Amino acid sequence: MKRLILLMALASLAACTSPVDAAGSYTMSVTFRENGCNVAGWTVGSTATNIHGTFTQSGDGLTADFMDVSAFYLDAVTGEHVFSGKVSGNDLDLMLHGTRSHTTGNCAYFYDARLEATLEHDALTGQIHYIGAGNGSPDCAGITGCISTQDLNGTRPPT
Repeated sequence: MKRLILLMALASLAACTSPVDAAGSYTMSVTFRENGCNVAGWTVGSTATNIHGTFTQSGDGLTADFMDVSAFYLDAVTGEHVFSGKVSGNDLDLMLHGTRSHTTGNCAYFYDARLEATLEHDALTGQIHYIGAGNGSPDCAGITGCISTQDLNGTRPPT
């Protein structure tokens, strides 16, 4: 019984963990991994470096505004380049809801992007998942629910 109470208390403390301060200007790199959505120009294993983003935080709310060439890339694929979401402990969970429509046959589709990362001190590691969403046409069978993934690494100046 004491063990159960201790486990419940520890779980309660973990749920109350204050979010890490994730605000700052980051320099990041990505490595292109599986391309389940067949995104054009995606080469598995290739990298992109010197990606700049500004993360702004209010409480546990967080936005990540990507800049430079990465903003151009995100705009081309999704129609947006600003992620928004939450920080829980050291974990960041951000979404970018796509607005740029693509077509193939009778399928009109777009990509959402989800950035999931962990911040340890000033080092950010995680992944960006691009998720396809179609209009329900049978031509969307290969798009709806597909996922293409990039590994993400970044740093910010010491806080």
